[in-house]
Amino acid sequence: MAAGRRAPRTGLLELRGPGGQWFRVLLSLAEDVLGVTPADGPGPGPGSGPGEAPAAQLNGGEPGSAVPEALANIRRTVRVVKQDVGGLGISIKGGRENKMPILISKIFKGLAADQTEALYVGDAILSVNGTDLSEATHDEAVQALKKTGKEVVLEVKYMKEISPYFKNSSAGATVSWDPSPASLQKRSSPLLPPRDLREGRTVPLKMCYVSRKCLPADPEHRYLEVCSADGRVALFLRAKDEATAQSWLSAIQANAGALLPRVKEELRAQLAGAGTMAGRDIKHVGWLTEQLPSAGTRNLLAVLTEKELLLYGSLPQSRDAMGKPAHSYPLIATRLVHSGPAKGSALYEAELSFALRSGTRLGVQTHLFSLENPRDLALWTRLLVDGTHGAAELVQEVSTACTWKGQDCTLSIHIDKGFTISTTEPGLNKTILLQQPFEKLQMSSDDGTKMLYLDFGGPEGEIQLDLHSCPKTIVFIIHSFLSAKVTRLGLLA
Repeated sequence: MAAGRRAPRTGLLELRGPGGQWFRVLLSLAEDVLGVTPADGPGPGPGSGPGEAPAAQLNGGEPGSAVPEALANIRRTVRVVKQDVGGLGISIKGGRENKMPILISKIFKGLAADQTEALYVGDAILSVNGTDLSEATHDEAVQALKKTGKEVVLEVKYMKEISPYFKNSSAGATVSWDPSPASLQKRSSPLLPPRDLREGRTVPLKMCYVSRKCLPADPEHRYLEVCSADGRVALFLRAKDEATAQSWLSAIQANAGALLPRVKEELRAQLAGAGTMAGRDIKHVGWLTEQLPSAGTRNLLAVLTEKELLLYGSLPQSRDAMGKPAHSYPLIATRLVHSGPAKGSALYEAELSFALRSGTRLGVQTHLFSLENPRDLALWTRLLVDGTHGAAELVQEVSTACTWKGQDCTLSIHIDKGFTISTTEPGLNKTILLQQPFEKLQMSSDDGTKMLYLDFGGPEGEIQLDLHSCPKTIVFIIHSFLSAKVTRLGLLA
């Protein structure tokens, strides 16, 4: 065997198919692909093994939550009264960007939705308090659910044909509001019985998503989810015990990790022609699971450049896709505010997570991300802190329009030269109205709407600047410059 080449690994696991039935499959792990071929027929199936949950529970619900046949594809109206803790008590998946309806992926036992006894995992949410969600993105649905009051009226329809598929895929699949069995058979799906696997399937390991933190709940810690970087192939697997599941997770992660340098080079090439992002270096690439308050999670591919954190729904395959991230956050205006086990959340208290706050012209955006293990959490924490300092050193200076004492001005903040307020009249040179170094800054604050307050201890007193938009971007940039300057001195910022 060639030096440095990993030995291939094979083993028998179970693959979950439609309806919650398990099938024995042979996994074959090569350097760049995970192969799946049928073994010797169906596994024991849900409910037959020791401690095994019934099919409805395996699909993400609770014992006894099987959906009556008469409810399939029938519009229903359900009234939910929120509890003081836990909100609606559901998680959702789907959205227009995934070519899926908004679907209930989990109902938390004992919370508001569960107490109605009228909602089911696999229900499509058609509207919330009269607001149509049939064409909503995932984020739009989350916002609609968050804005509801104590009483929530949901119009839902159980999507019988969809539920066996979406519950096994993190990235979502191409389905419609009124799918026919024929259309579902045509789409590519790894979740098929052995007779349909024929010669088997493969999942490319390049930037694949692999996790043991699966929904539905995994009381025996035997589940393993593997999804291709483009979201088209997803495998929901079950090992014989926890040790075997962890061993396969580690092996797949190791092989996928060995491909990371190649991924970075490909992304650098795409970034070179991606408009305003051209010339940026790729510092790190990896999957993050974003926690969505009261509405579940979503997996995002994070690309960390020297100046930005870019988030994608799947691995960008072209310069055009690279230039259109789902979200883009300048590191200089982004702060790491939490890293470690999440606290204060009944749903995520066991997660390893970090939280980011980004200052934007519309206000502060907060995001909570979780990772698979402490090593990844430590890596992302260090890279984000170092990245913010590095971005501050690269950017050096930012400027923004403002009004001071009724006069239109420009506020410039330089990492070395400090603060400058200037004005430029047509046909005249720039006039400096005030200039102060960082060392003179005694206090800074803002009103969260448009006003920034700076006090340098001078005779002019507190300086009140109207920035005409949310001042948080500038506030975060000031913090980043100060933090970078402290780091220069070899101190912890």
